[in-house]
Order: sequence, then C-alpha cells, then structure tokens
Amino acid sequence: MSESDISPLGRGGFHCSLCDVRLPNSPTLNDHIKGKKHQKLLSVRRTRKLQQERSVFVSGFQKGMSNLEITDYFQKFGTVANVIMDKDKVDEQLKKLLELFEFTDSERMLRKLIVSLIQEVFSEFFPSCKVLLFGSSVNAFDIHGCDMDLFLDLENTTTYQANASATAETEGVKDAHFESQSEDSILSDIDLKISTAAEILEVVATVLQKCVPGVHKVQAVTTARLPVVKFIHKESGLQGDISINNRLAVRNTTFLQLCASLDPRVRPLVYTIRHWAKQKHLAGNPFGGGSLMNNYAVTLLVVFFLQNRTTPILPTVNDLKEHAGEEDQCIIDGWDCTFPRNGSKIEATTNTEGLCELLAEFYKFYAAFDYAGTVISLRDGKAHLVTDFIGPDSDKQFRFGPINIQDPFELSHNVSGNINERTAQRFKRQLDEACKYCRSLQYQRKSTKKKAWGIVRLLQPLSSTDCSPAPSPSLDHSPGKEMSHGENMLSIPFKLLCLSEQTKKRLHGSQDFREVWFDKVCHAVLYVMESILKCSCSYTEENNTQINNAEINSLDEAKNKEVKISSGLKRPNPEEEIAETSSNKRSRTEAPLYQGEVTWQCAVWNRIWIGRRKIRRQLRYRTNESDSDNCGIISSLETEAKITEAILQQEENSDKSSPLVTFRLSAFLVGGNEDTRTMIRVTPIQDSTLFVEFFHFLESFIPKMIEKCIEKSD
Repeated sequence: MSESDISPLGRGGFHCSLCDVRLPNSPTLNDHIKGKKHQKLLSVRRTRKLQQERSVFVSGFQKGMSNLEITDYFQKFGTVANVIMDKDKVDEQLKKLLELFEFTDSERMLRKLIVSLIQEVFSEFFPSCKVLLFGSSVNAFDIHGCDMDLFLDLENTTTYQANASATAETEGVKDAHFESQSEDSILSDIDLKISTAAEILEVVATVLQKCVPGVHKVQAVTTARLPVVKFIHKESGLQGDISINNRLAVRNTTFLQLCASLDPRVRPLVYTIRHWAKQKHLAGNPFGGGSLMNNYAVTLLVVFFLQNRTTPILPTVNDLKEHAGEEDQCIIDGWDCTFPRNGSKIEATTNTEGLCELLAEFYKFYAAFDYAGTVISLRDGKAHLVTDFIGPDSDKQFRFGPINIQDPFELSHNVSGNINERTAQRFKRQLDEACKYCRSLQYQRKSTKKKAWGIVRLLQPLSSTDCSPAPSPSLDHSPGKEMSHGENMLSIPFKLLCLSEQTKKRLHGSQDFREVWFDKVCHAVLYVMESILKCSCSYTEENNTQINNAEINSLDEAKNKEVKISSGLKRPNPEEEIAETSSNKRSRTEAPLYQGEVTWQCAVWNRIWIGRRKIRRQLRYRTNESDSDNCGIISSLETEAKITEAILQQEENSDKSSPLVTFRLSAFLVGGNEDTRTMIRVTPIQDSTLFVEFFHFLESFIPKMIEKCIEKSD
C-alpha cells in the first residue's frame, strides 16, 4: 500500500483514495486496509503495473488490422501474451455523456433547499413527518431538469396523533403539547389512521398551496394508480410530485444508489443506454404513462445485464442479502427489501471489461433475448420461464406483456407492464441495429472524414419513418418491379394472455410451452387460410423443393372441393369449427403436435383482399353494430368468414381455371429455446404481380386473426 492512498481528514478521519471511501477513525482504517476490497484493489494495481512494465504501445498499423495479425507480426520479437486494442476514446465518450447530463453541485443544493423548505412547513402541520427525495433526483442517475419525486412519510405523525388521542381519552383532558400543536395543525380536522389516501392528499395540497412560499399550480391527482400532489417551484421551474404510499420506491432508489457505488462503470453505462432509449422513442415519455418504458425499467435492464457477465460486475439481490446485517433487515408491504446500506461489505468484481466493450455486449445480449417467454429477475439474476409464474402457487397479480421485468422487491410488479407489442417490436429492431453497428469499425474508431463515430452515431435521433413498423424482408415496394423469390416474413409473438386459465395451469412449470404455442399457431394458420380466406392448402414434408406440376394439380383438386362449398352450401359457424379443425389437422401431421418447420402449398383463386372494408361496414350496418367502431379492426372470425363468402359470390361467374396466386406458407419457431415467436415465411411459387398485394394484406390480417383463433379455440 502506498502512503499516498491514505490522507487524513478533519476530526481524526481518513480518506482512502484507492477505494474512494471515508473512514472515521484509526481502528476503522486498520480494518479497512486488511479488508478484502482494499487488498483486492491493491492486487489489481500491482498486476496492472507489472503489465505496464512488460507492455509496449504501438500505433500506425494498417486500418482494419486484426488482433491476430498484430500478434503474428510481434511474435518475431518475443512471446505475445495479449493484444489490447485501444478503445479508450469510446470510453471517454460515455464518460463525457455522463458529465453532460448529471446534476451540477448547485442543482443538487437547490433541490435540497426546496425539500428543507417543504419539510419545515409540513412539520408544523404534520408533527414528526419526514419529506424524502427519491427517484432520479437522488438515485445516482440524475438528469438536468428531471422532476422532484417526494415521499411524505406520515408513519410517525400517525403514531403521534393516535398516542395523543389515547392520552386525552384516558385522562379526560387534552395533552397540553398536543393542544398547542393542534392550534396550527390540520391534525385536529383529520384522522390519519382512518382517512383515505385521497383525503390526506387533499389536505397536503391545501398546505402546499397556502403555506409553502414559491410553490404554485398545485393539483391533487387522486384518481391515478399512484395518487400524488403535483406542484411547480416558481423560481426554478422545477416540477414535483408528493406521494404518501410509496415506501417501495424509496427503497428502490437506495438499491440503485448501491448499484452505482459498487462499480464506476455502472453510471456512464446507464446514462448512455437511457439516452439511447430516449432518442429511439423507446423510453422517457415526457408526458408520463403511455406505452414507452420508464427510466427505471431501462436501468434495471442494465443492472441485469451486468449481473450476467461471465464474470459478474454487479451481484444479484439475493447475493446482496447475504451480506446484510441485522440493521439492514427491511420488510415493506410484506416484501423482503433487505440489502446492505453501503457497499463496503461487497467484494469488488474482478471483471476488467471496458465501457466500449460492455456497451456493445449489452446490445448483443438483449438482441437475442426472449422477452415474451421469460421474466427478467434481478432477485437471482436469471430469466425465468413465464410458465413458472402461472401455476397455483404463483402471484396472480403479475401482469405479463411483450417485455417482462420483475421489480427486484415488489415481485408481483412488472415494471414494463405498460409496453405494447409495437413498442416491443421497435425495441427489438433498434437492439438489432445497435448490435450490428457496434461490430463496425465506425463504432470503435474516430472517422478520418469527420463523420459521426462511436456513440455519437449510435445516439442519433430516430426519424419519423423509423417509428413505423419494420418492412418485411425482401419485400420490394418499387413500382413495376416483379416480386422476387425472397423470404417475406410474418411474426406471430407469443401472448400468454391469449391462453385460457386451464391451458395456463397445464403449462405451469413446463419447458415445452414454446412447442405448445407453435402447435396452436399452426392450427390457427391453417384454419384462417382454409376456413376464413377459402384458400386451397395441402401439407407437405418437403419444405425446400420446388413445386412441380403434380403439386399444382393437387391444388386444383383442392379448389374443386372448395367450389362446391362456396357455391351455396352452408358452412358451420367458424367459431364452432375451430375445435374440430384442430383435431382434424393433427391427423395430417401424424403427430400430437406440429413440430420443426411446417409447410403448406397454398393457392388463392379469388381477390379476397379487395373490398373487405366496404363489405365489413355493410355487415355491421345490417346487424345494427355501432358505426363508431374502427372499420379496420378485425371484429370476429365469423364476420371475416362472411366477408370472404360475399367476395366469392360477387366473383362466382368469373373464369377461375387457374389460381391467381400460388405460394408456400412455412411456419417455424425462432431460435429454439431463445425465442417464443413463430415466424411465417410466405414464398411465391410462381411470379405474380398480385402476390405483392396479397402479402401486404396478410401482414396485417394474419397476426390479428391467429390471436382471435387461439382465444376462441382455447
């Protein structure tokens, strides 16, 4: 240990610059020096110093030269233990971003003064209360101008009021101290123990409006999921919220503070990824609510990623709990929120990855993640299958969605439960693009042509065109250009909510729920194509061969059977037919479940995609359905089947000696156990200009109808 590591402070204290901690006295200093963290950092420093003495810095080698090529060259002069490419410039960009967004000392002081002012006033009306800052203002990830989240802790005030009332009833007179307090206190007008949150917040709003100087535009929002009182500090323009039932949020703030203190890479990484998410319209809704992620959810994604490095950078919540003492025990609303107050008891990580590498690995990690089929748990640093959460012993309140991030303490809360499918798809698409960019030289090296590089290009704002759904691969929209034989894909996301309670119970703890979902999707696809769109379909096990004349003839035979049905014979109710279709189609595969990649040869004989909206409006008018409904929304399976029948009747006399469009429909799971999506590949068998129109129709029609089919049949 170098003497320069320890410097004396006033009043007998010391500061260790190596570990960046303050120590109150000499005995504590001696314990710290002998501790694991200090000794580990000493060892790391010695190792790096030795590496420095045996290392040489080189530059000027050819652009694009790999580590292996450099190693081969320098092997001529001696053994090369390792080659480390200089990526510090990207690391500096991340650190600079942190400096640009974090609070200045004056901003922190201003918020403390506002809290002190509110505390002083509220103590007059709510004796023994506490006003606590939580959220972005104090969780180590502050950003200029962020809202002030305040928690008004009335626990001691409630106890004080109850004790004073009990004393008054027992002695028959009011306690003198309580009486003097009550003259200026609202406690004489409200019983905190029996009053609702809305009633208390109305009182809080009154005190804030009339008695706290510099505060205006006070509004009690009592109907929200979390009731609050909103206000604005006039001189600074800062907006704030005051809540009274939010102890878990205060504890979450302390948890994030601890995570940030355990490793210096956490803060710049979180700031960068949160800003990236905001720039890509994935998070940071300035108006609150909506279908975007909140900053807390994004931060938890970063923490989970750091828990899952090969050498973990951050410990799991369960690991933290093992280092907690008796003074750290904490139960809030029945949830175990125990972890150490500070990180001095936590052993420093041996992971030495730089920020540049970690940022690239973050995008790689989540680009291949199965969001709908798993639940991200920071409690034990694992992604649990959703089927673990749907059994008889699981918490029924957990709200599943396209992305599932379990709160580290309130285990029934999905912090990304507000995300819709469109945002989830955009999130996945932006992860893919970021992952691809981070593999390029432009990410790691400064451009010689003064172009944006590193994280600057990564953080470019999302254009309006990028907000729209992703175009299907290989789909060319150029006018007059023929459709290629490329793969045109439809994505069917896994939706647990489509399944019945009976199916959910059956799948509890199951490892093959993806296969069960895939089977249901395959049956639904075939039902939609045959029974609703009246296409000719034949199952084939030869997924990669070109169609021949015999296969086209088989489609013609299927069409002849279809003509008899569409020429006036009454079909069963489609919603009643689904269950029968499910059992019939199982015999075609000669297996209990559709497995692997399933392919059908299909043919369309009529322009069933033309005029559907007009016919749908007519059907709704006839059945006295509301005209205010959006005509573009699929109403029911039966309605869509009737629409197709109406189109067939209009074209009954037209010559249909050959199909308008012939194509292959192939369904398969993505990534095996890494993804729950079912992808449907639509490949034209014979070039046709009509195929482009038909595929555009399928893009929006198929996913909606499959979801309804599964809901009805399940």
